[in-house]
Amino acid sequence: MRVRIIAVGTKMPSWVLEATQDYLKRFPREWSVEFVEIALGHRGKGQDTAKAIAKEGENMLAAIDDRERVIALDVQGKSWSTEQLSQQMQHWQMDARNVALLVGGPDGLAPECLAKAEQRWSLSALTLPHPLVRVLLAEQLYRGWSILKNHPYHK
Repeated sequence: MRVRIIAVGTKMPSWVLEATQDYLKRFPREWSVEFVEIALGHRGKGQDTAKAIAKEGENMLAAIDDRERVIALDVQGKSWSTEQLSQQMQHWQMDARNVALLVGGPDGLAPECLAKAEQRWSLSALTLPHPLVRVLLAEQLYRGWSILKNHPYHK
């Protein structure tokens, strides 16, 4: 099974790369987790934010494989406990499709990305910085996997 985290933003700080890589290398071969970075849409004084979001959305949709289960990370989505995430992961695995998790830019996901998603997942009601979301997401996916395998990490 492959999980691709398609996230807006490039050039992450070194601490983000180190932390995410630490979790990603812990997964076994049968659980491939990887990041796909999408360029941030141009924002600036007097620029139309909607155009930037639309460009990010267009690039995200182009990165999605038609056979992938698409899950949008969205503050309006359903909040899952770690155990519920583990159950979701088991369901994803049983579904026999790869998964694309969409992480929007500073202004969220394009409406087209939300429409494409089969599920919407809220990591938190808090506003989180995007670099931290990547680390949190990698860690929680690893923790969910560890519950599935009765690995002691989750305790």
